[in-house]
Amino acid sequence: MFEPHSLGPSGTGAFAQISPVRTADHVRTLERGRPVERDRTVVPLRPGATSAAPARPAPHGTPPVVAEPELVPVLPALAPLLPGGGLRPGTAVSVAGDTGLLLALGAGAFTEQAGDAAWAAAVGLPELGLSAAAGYGYDLRRLLLADHPGPHWPDVVAALAGAVGLILLRPTGPVAPALAARLTAVLRRTRCALLVAGPWPGAVQRLSIRTGRWFGLGDGHGQLTGRQVEAVAEGRGTATRPRTAHLWLPDAQGAARACAPAEPAAVRPALEAV
Repeated sequence: MFEPHSLGPSGTGAFAQISPVRTADHVRTLERGRPVERDRTVVPLRPGATSAAPARPAPHGTPPVVAEPELVPVLPALAPLLPGGGLRPGTAVSVAGDTGLLLALGAGAFTEQAGDAAWAAAVGLPELGLSAAAGYGYDLRRLLLADHPGPHWPDVVAALAGAVGLILLRPTGPVAPALAARLTAVLRRTRCALLVAGPWPGAVQRLSIRTGRWFGLGDGHGQLTGRQVEAVAEGRGTATRPRTAHLWLPDAQGAARACAPAEPAAVRPALEAV
């Protein structure tokens, strides 16, 4: 399942141990050199792996025409930010300065459109809130968490790219263009989408929060009920024109949804003693 040629920060190709990789309800450990049992599924297929369109038949002597890879879906509120309304497998998207936006962008991999075989991984994000992830729509049973990969994070990303359809990543420091190019080649080969918290050389899209406002707090009192933001996406090629979207991120129920720029915040019911 994992390829021995995957890239490491030293260029040796050795995998770093992920020990432990935590999930919502139990621990999975991926150990170097440990054989995978043939009668047990370690990780399910990536999104779209079971429904990819076959190659079209071609006349004799000409190569077959392969259908374009399916997009990894995103939540409807975030679809206007991305060309085609989804994440393109094999590419990297940079999300600057807002973990909530990063988390919401990956939540679409767990929608009904993606099916029940989608898995994702979060690497280098120990502060990621599982309650917030569940509110955005993540199925925590299919979310792998490698909190502290250290300097071996490229090994971890290369290993997981062959097993999951989406990776959320925070590198431990600046990423050299050569390393980003090599990991992007791994993503392209495995058809895995990468969401990076911070800059990433060669990212096809760069998302950020232009403005934001929290609701629910008064003068020294109150309870947060939601946040309205204006998100902006900039890209390259056919996606060079900036795209914007006004969102609740999150709303009073902890979900991400579209909103009008001046939409009033919903009031969360007061707690009652029982």
